[in-house]
Amino acid sequence: MTLSLQRPAPGERSAPPGGGSPRRPGWRSRLYRWEGRSAPYVYVAPFFLLFLAFGLFPLIYTAWISLHQYRLGSRMKWVGLDNFIWLFTNEKFYNALFKTFTIGILSTVPQLLLALGLAHLLNYKLRGRTFFRVAMIMPYATSVAAATLVFAQLFGRDAGAINWLLGLVGIDAVDWRNGDWTAQIAISVIIIWRWTGYNALIYLAGMQSISKDLYEAATLDGATKWQQFRHVTLPGLRPTILFTVVVSTIGASQVFGEPLIFGGGKSDGGAVNQYQTLGLFMYQQGWTYNALGRAAAVAWVMFVLIIGLVWLNTRLARRRQGKLGQS
Repeated sequence: MTLSLQRPAPGERSAPPGGGSPRRPGWRSRLYRWEGRSAPYVYVAPFFLLFLAFGLFPLIYTAWISLHQYRLGSRMKWVGLDNFIWLFTNEKFYNALFKTFTIGILSTVPQLLLALGLAHLLNYKLRGRTFFRVAMIMPYATSVAAATLVFAQLFGRDAGAINWLLGLVGIDAVDWRNGDWTAQIAISVIIIWRWTGYNALIYLAGMQSISKDLYEAATLDGATKWQQFRHVTLPGLRPTILFTVVVSTIGASQVFGEPLIFGGGKSDGGAVNQYQTLGLFMYQQGWTYNALGRAAAVAWVMFVLIIGLVWLNTRLARRRQGKLGQS
């Protein structure tokens, strides 16, 4: 004959001797069970509360404002889709969209290529590599205003250091700010300077996660450094490269501070809007013309555009990864 003993739960009394139904769990037992079930939700609740207050609500309210004619100090007037119709029939909107695209290409592609090269160099055992790694993040830590003001002086037409260097090799002075492509190149240089080191450290972290055995096997097979970089490093960095491309695409779609300060605080993006981005165009409609409904429409178009670009980048990367896996 075996006797089975079961320890009662905390706060719960055992069945009375001689049989009979056990008593109901005590309040301590019920509190303990409720705490175990609700604790995970309580821990994540602050994030969702902050997201609702500062993420979802502004997004929905911006969509609501975009359907109204609204100026500060006045009541909103329902106009339906008139703000979007005005936007898609406005030449300045397409100019800002094109300038955002060109500045994004001019800044993102060289930035990621330079970051990849710098990360590859820092991945070797160099003297003072800790100093160089810290130096990589210093431009990112610099404020947008400080960096843009310095580069605005460097790209000055009359006393800029860039034109002085060009003069040494016999090239005439360039009016960087008032030119079309020259202004976009100058702004792209500012963005490249600020974000290259940040992406280089991300690539460096991805390179250090690649197994050393792969490099040793490639060395035994007689692969050169360049072949190891192509066939070992780049495939191992594919998820990291996708991440940086997505983040850089989002950042390029929201360029605002650099062209604003480069143009002296004006939102028109130059005399002929030669470097007016979507961010500047939205700022101009909202705070220069006090047309908050139109500014909200521009903001929502930017939001949809960013989602579309991120989806496109992810789709292309997955398709390319699938083709490489099949081969």
